[in-house]
Amino acid sequence: MPRYKLTIAYDGTNFCGWQKQEPPAGGPVAPEKVLPKGGTASDAAAEAAAESAVPTTPDDRVTLRTVQEVIERAVREVVREPAIVMGASRTDAGVHAKGQVAAFTCGEGWPTDRGTDKLILALNSRLPRDVVVIAAEIASPTFDPIGDCTAKAYSYLIHVSPNRPLWDRDYVHHVWSKLDVDLMNQAAARLIGEHDFAAFAAAGHGRLSTVRTIFTCSVTEETSPQHSALSAQHPFPNRRIRIDVSGNGFLWNMVRIIAGTLLDAGRGWLSPDDVSSAIQQKDRRKAGPTLPARGLCLEWVKYKPDIASTA
Repeated sequence: MPRYKLTIAYDGTNFCGWQKQEPPAGGPVAPEKVLPKGGTASDAAAEAAAESAVPTTPDDRVTLRTVQEVIERAVREVVREPAIVMGASRTDAGVHAKGQVAAFTCGEGWPTDRGTDKLILALNSRLPRDVVVIAAEIASPTFDPIGDCTAKAYSYLIHVSPNRPLWDRDYVHHVWSKLDVDLMNQAAARLIGEHDFAAFAAAGHGRLSTVRTIFTCSVTEETSPQHSALSAQHPFPNRRIRIDVSGNGFLWNMVRIIAGTLLDAGRGWLSPDDVSSAIQQKDRRKAGPTLPARGLCLEWVKYKPDIASTA
């Protein structure tokens, strides 16, 4: 029974996060699906219907649209047998990914001699336009995307401008304040290492331990793709600030709270010593705000080579 490791990218804007979810009994009922007049949908209409289709539970409760749900549905259609897809990171609603990792095991539905290139094509032909499988490989039979993970990396993108972003508004967090990147990097340095990050976790995170290790945390300035005569004349033109953080694991909302803390440091509202104090006191009130999900992206997930693949 081969086990396959998938690397997946998705635009999280219209997903309720990664993890498959169902509302409690008594929730909304799925709308009736109606074909266009004539009884046969055109190719375009069929594609739109497939993307907007809302799966239901046996008692007609609506299954929320999640990445795990659409990937798992595609896998089952391809291998034609029950399959459970397990993901490495349970990204929240609105969070994007360039390198999410997932795995599934199947029986005779997709033998290894059929090849992973064809598996990628088969899965992508059944996936909506906002999610794509970018790689597939045969993994160890015991490969666990969560438990075997050795490191993860996220980025957070901030649009700093008097003008709101337009073309990529779903992928950046807009702020008006001037930001000092040097101060942000000084604060970021205080996060590196093994610490108790209780101050950087959302309430109800559900973890027995809040100790995590941050390997890298840095802030860089990128060129903004959005320019205008107004911004050029403004005393504080468009800027793009990118936060990159990697670690052995993250608590619920931890990266978004780190981003909020570094944002406040860039504004001059928090000092590097304040960041160290928040860690030491384990007090959520001492850290910065939780920034919106839209600016967050899962960049990559890493494993030991002998665990993640049999190649």
